[in-house]
Amino acid sequence: MKYVWCCAVAIAATFVPSLALHAQTFPTKPIRIVVPYPPGGGVDIMARTVATRLPDSLGQQVIVDNRPGGGTVIGTELVARSAPDGYTLLMANIAFGANPALHKKLPYDTEKDFTPVALVALLPSFLVVHPSLPVKSVRDLVALAKSRPGQLSYASAGNGSLLHLTMERFKYVAGINLVHVPYKGAAPALSDVLGGQLAIMFIPGPPALGHIKAGKLRPLGVTSAQRLSLLPDVPTIAESGYANFEIYDWEGLIAPAATPAAVIAKLNAEVNRIITSSEVKQRIADQGANATANTPAEFGERIKGEIEIWHKIVKQSGMTVD
Repeated sequence: MKYVWCCAVAIAATFVPSLALHAQTFPTKPIRIVVPYPPGGGVDIMARTVATRLPDSLGQQVIVDNRPGGGTVIGTELVARSAPDGYTLLMANIAFGANPALHKKLPYDTEKDFTPVALVALLPSFLVVHPSLPVKSVRDLVALAKSRPGQLSYASAGNGSLLHLTMERFKYVAGINLVHVPYKGAAPALSDVLGGQLAIMFIPGPPALGHIKAGKLRPLGVTSAQRLSLLPDVPTIAESGYANFEIYDWEGLIAPAATPAAVIAKLNAEVNRIITSSEVKQRIADQGANATANTPAEFGERIKGEIEIWHKIVKQSGMTVD
């Protein structure tokens, strides 16, 4: 037994320096950030914000690889099955924590097959309508929906997406019946709402703010705890009559399980440096989001909490994607 223990110590003594050396030399080739959505949506925008700045300090190209489909499952599975070496990362969002509740079976284990790297931002969403819809407030929309049950449709970025989850939660608390029309990403969903093919959706700030300010979308409410300084006249959903309705999309980088801790620490430090720089912090704020630097452990606790919360919400609303 003593011999075995000594061998283990010897192995550990050589292994720890090798991890440190790996972190010192990492990266030696391009890094890929997988975005499980099409280009143009909020997750894609945030991924590119980080990806364009990481090469400055890491010295290697960072490529954004859009892999939409399956309610983010396709891109997420790709990362789960990638080598745990820090060269393939996932820009995950709220769907990562909600999918275990939405799917009876996933091709990966959300809690065992990944390790958190860095939380990037928290984003509230806006409840918006096409200007042709005769409503000016959340209460107006609820009244219209109750007068026409099952006749109004809303757009989402796909089954299990943030936009789907948030609206289903809203439908539950408001007691209304809207028909879900899923798209393959936020960009095509937003395009059809702007074109008037559909009239209602929840949408995060990054792809929506310009259209709101141009009058192409009418904002009825925001899912944050307080009104946003960018649009101070838009009330929160809570102050519109639905207490405690506070939902944020979160966006952050996740790696395959067993990625060396030293590599995770290096990536975490670089991402935190980027998002706390005055330029990027302001850019994120201009999109209605909050840059949120933290440790991998803190990010892991948020993901764990999200999984628990969405199990409750999905059970309450009865929503499903299977």
